[in-house]
Amino acid sequence: MRLEAITWDRLTEALADRITRTETADGGPWLRVAVDGAPAAAPGERARALAEALRVRGRAVLVVGTEGFLRPASLRYEYGREDPETYYSGWFDTGALWREVFAPLEPDGSGRVLPDLWDPATDRATRSPRRALAPGGVLLLHGPLLLGHWFPFDFTVHLRLSPAALRRRTEERARWTLPAFARYEDEVAPADTADVVVRTDDPRHPAWGGLAQA
Repeated sequence: MRLEAITWDRLTEALADRITRTETADGGPWLRVAVDGAPAAAPGERARALAEALRVRGRAVLVVGTEGFLRPASLRYEYGREDPETYYSGWFDTGALWREVFAPLEPDGSGRVLPDLWDPATDRATRSPRRALAPGGVLLLHGPLLLGHWFPFDFTVHLRLSPAALRRRTEERARWTLPAFARYEDEVAPADTADVVVRTDDPRHPAWGGLAQA
């Protein structure tokens, strides 16, 4: 894939323009967008910037992070605190994401999404109230390893890091997760799957492959 340099501001504006022109795959009233990337690529930061650009364009937006849908510690640490296989397939509660985030946004859904479910600091349920997303609104779900679960996204952005950059930018205490991201590359190939790929090896100078025709 040929990539060209772009600023974060220009990229955010281009993505927001494209999302406002995107139609839902199931004909429902809510658009579901993924901002996929390792923590080192800061997908939450990018999702929040994109949310602001969409709000300026008159769209209601709900930003949800997968860190609020971790499994309880007893399940995450069943095979130790630094098991990359569990991180890959057992840290995030994909069933809860289907039930609490995506099901309410089906064509006949209520539009009332649970923004988070589990607090990893207290290892207890957050008890957060559901938040209503108005028809025509956009869900921005951000986090690592998002693609490959058959989540019904209408538009996907992958923040790509080369293996060397991922290792360099991942905190030392979290480098045990690196084999999980290598497996993700091998099994899911997110750069081939996503609608938009953004190279973030240098966070000051992103590059992207552009937008396909809508």
